[in-house]
Formats: sequence, C-alpha cells, structure tokens
Amino acid sequence: MKAALLFTGSGPLVIVTSHASLTDPALTEKLRAKGIAKFIAYEVPVPMAQERYGGHFQVVMRDLHESDDLRVLDFNGERAFRLFRLAELGPPVMFEGENAA
Repeated sequence: MKAALLFTGSGPLVIVTSHASLTDPALTEKLRAKGIAKFIAYEVPVPMAQERYGGHFQVVMRDLHESDDLRVLDFNGERAFRLFRLAELGPPVMFEGENAA
C-alpha cells in the first residue's frame, strides 16, 4: 500500500492506493476518470499518514472494498500542507497523460 500527496491542477490531495507504483497505468486511468491527467506526486510513508490522520485514516480504510484500489484520504490541500513537511516526503514522481494540456 502507498500513500501520496498529489499536486494536481485543481489543488493538492492525499491518496492511498494498493498499486505498486504511482504511475501504474490502472491507477493513472482511475485518476484520469476523476479529472486528473497530470500530477506531481510525493510518496508519504503509510504509517506517517495513519498517525497524522488518526481516526479519519481508519474510517477511510475501513470503507475500502476488495475491488477498491484508490482512496482519497484528503481533498483539503491546506490541511495536507499543514500535516506534512516537504522534507518528510519522498522524491517527486511526475506524470503527464497523453491528453494532458
């Protein structure tokens, strides 16, 4: 499982995914279906995300179904910036889909 802070055209969000890579075609297709065709992502250690989001992390994960492989943990970019220091994040992963403007 991976957690990541994504910088998108509509603002930052935090996701949790079971995909091995943040650029896995199945994951990027799901993001594209949500209107995200281009992003810069920084992996966040899952235990850190769990600690910072506390009960909310547990609620999101409890709602995870076997067929789900992408969960949005946080739509609030301001909160994500407050919860994570940039120095705590992994190296950037950049993705730009074929139809990204």
